[in-house]
Amino acid sequence: MKRILCLALILCLLLTAAFADPEAERQLEKEIGAFEITAAQRELARTNAAGYPVLDAGRGNPNWINAQARSAYARLMNYAIGECELTLHEGGMAGQAKKAGIGERFDAAMDPEDPTDAFLISAVELCVNTLGLNKDSMLKELVDAIIGDYYPTPSRCLSNTEAILNAFLQDTLYNGADLAGRTGVFPTEGGSAAMVYIFEALSHNRLLKPGDQIAIATPIFTPYMQIPSVKDYGLVSVDVSSTAEDNWDIAEEQIAKLEDPSVKAFFLVNPSNPASHALSQNTLARLAQAVEKNPDLIILTDDVYGTFAEDFQSVYAALPYNTILVYSFSKLYGVTGWRIGMIAMQDENVCDRLLSQLPEEDKNYLREEYAIVTADPDAMPFLDRVVADSRSIGLYHTSGLSTPSQVFMDLLALSHLIYSARGEEDPYIRLANDTVRARYAALMDALGLEQDQSEANAQYYTLVDVYALVEAEYGGELLQWLQAEKTEIDFLSDLAARKGVVLMYGPGFSAPAGTVRISLANLNTEDYLEIARRLFELLDEYCEEAGIALENAA
Repeated sequence: MKRILCLALILCLLLTAAFADPEAERQLEKEIGAFEITAAQRELARTNAAGYPVLDAGRGNPNWINAQARSAYARLMNYAIGECELTLHEGGMAGQAKKAGIGERFDAAMDPEDPTDAFLISAVELCVNTLGLNKDSMLKELVDAIIGDYYPTPSRCLSNTEAILNAFLQDTLYNGADLAGRTGVFPTEGGSAAMVYIFEALSHNRLLKPGDQIAIATPIFTPYMQIPSVKDYGLVSVDVSSTAEDNWDIAEEQIAKLEDPSVKAFFLVNPSNPASHALSQNTLARLAQAVEKNPDLIILTDDVYGTFAEDFQSVYAALPYNTILVYSFSKLYGVTGWRIGMIAMQDENVCDRLLSQLPEEDKNYLREEYAIVTADPDAMPFLDRVVADSRSIGLYHTSGLSTPSQVFMDLLALSHLIYSARGEEDPYIRLANDTVRARYAALMDALGLEQDQSEANAQYYTLVDVYALVEAEYGGELLQWLQAEKTEIDFLSDLAARKGVVLMYGPGFSAPAGTVRISLANLNTEDYLEIARRLFELLDEYCEEAGIALENAA
């Protein structure tokens, strides 16, 4: 705890030093990171001058959870322990489950009148009748996996889990594209680990080399801008930017940058973070045209917010050959602490082709690297290399996400697929979407801003232009004073220290100057009304400090 407080104090001192110099502010944000700056502002908010309860809209962690899958997990664990005790039960020791007859024993153990048991019964029936899985084999895999007494086998993904996760991805992200039967899945410790593993494997396999140009769709989640410059990757970033004027879609002239063969990869979050907008079908089509001119382009898309946008389609669905898909259950199902996500790639993909075309020197280097885990390194697909690299190759035999975590992913996916198989809307996803939409509407109304109710707007976050808000509500005189007397981090720190409100620094995501990111996921609807009230309260105080009469404000 002392170390945390010391870090916060150091950050606060650094922030104070930066306030006097806008250039120092920008350098500080680059070196420390927007999330670390926000951590210091949380410390300021904790002892805010007004004594208000802290309202932290800087976090992307939702304040809801999926209870059904958690109840099912606990029930399945108890059932699995009973299966193990059939072979050995001495004190606290049990044996290992047997496959023979497990389907019949499951049916006998489940009570269809119990809601949790009924869910498990429906989930198993879907796996057998819709996904075509063998009931006994699937239940044996689930029982062994939730008990967690075997290493993950296969190490990349449990066989039945891969079928379930493929069905979920296809139903929620592909919007009609049929890719489940030709997509490999690697469950990971959340989307963050997925990104780190991919960067590491692209670098290790010489698909990205120091000095290579990579394009990044900005504004974007801050660490995705930072990763290419660390660990000696030595990559050169090219901004492919979107703007509010284009409703945060990517303009044609920006997509055109990807046509240059010197651009080796393109990384994006879709729907975006912080702007929270999905790419349009027109942009997907333009992206396909760019790939025609640059067929070696590797695309990496993080679709964690995909289910919050209506009629969403992933870039992976539009360009499966060139795209690596990352998805995490964290935001939709309230499982950020579980750290569960996945990487998905088409069986035939650009990375495997590029591996086959590497110079012989690079091939020989990689043969030696992977020879310790496979007799035929040249035939090892890129996705399996990602798995091996995640454990520094030497520990490949112990790689893979923990099997209990894979079971939990199964249950979350099945909680959706049950409704899809019936041709019904998933009520949980609808409720999650309606929840953030209600909060978004409340905030925008309280701020006096126009709402964007387009299907592309996931509304998980929103970017608010504070400068435009000040000019509209108070006039140009206060805006001039604010820009002259306060840096953008000054404003956020005042909001935290005086009013107990924590928001995130928009330019830290490469968003325009004057913007702040507000999460609509982690506070209740009435809290967003209070955020707006406190923000205006601070601006009123600024008027007093600037000697501007409120009655003269706009």
